[in-house]
Amino acid sequence: MASVLVVEDDQFVRSALIRHLTDASHTVRSVGTALEALREVAHFRFDVVILDLGLPDLDGSEALKMLRGITDVPVIIATARDDEAEIVRLLNAGADDYLTKPFSVEHLSARMAAVLRRARGTAGEAPSSDVLRVGGLRIDPLRRRAELDGARLDLTDGEFDLLTFLAGRPASSSRAGNSSPRCGSRATATTRPSTYTCPGCGGSWARPPRGPAICTPCAASA
Repeated sequence: MASVLVVEDDQFVRSALIRHLTDASHTVRSVGTALEALREVAHFRFDVVILDLGLPDLDGSEALKMLRGITDVPVIIATARDDEAEIVRLLNAGADDYLTKPFSVEHLSARMAAVLRRARGTAGEAPSSDVLRVGGLRIDPLRRRAELDGARLDLTDGEFDLLTFLAGRPASSSRAGNSSPRCGSRATATTRPSTYTCPGCGGSWARPPRGPAICTPCAASA
């Protein structure tokens, strides 16, 4: 399932695209002008944009340039223009794929699947230092994406910010709740079957027959 923005001024084509994408379990929003498309992208997160070139207020090629100025969302051009030079120019300008009308819904589905695979693969290449992981939760603050066990979470901006804040604090929260002494103090270790491990320095030694379990290195340096 993907979040899709359809930018198409022809009401018949627009309705057909919405119906097909909705039947395929995608979440769809649609607009009929370039300025509306820019407004949508500025306020909502989409997985892919299907962009017609013959828009009433602004040519789609100019709309593509403006979209690329504010987002890296994958864009599939859908238009009746079939000039090869135009196709090459738009791909070089930032389009991710190009469909010439008329096209079948199966063709559109295949192109969308390919674009989404590439986009998600690129997202997976983000530096590990920028990605937060807590169990099955994966948060990419740069791309503002959150996934749980591989499934994308649909979050509001406020929910995403809160989740990112909390996910970035588990280590500090764990430390706050850990009363184990630091190395250099007189430390009572935790019990294992035949050995003790010091929570202060991590050292292990044979279990004594009786008496308290005292880490010798920590006790000596106390």
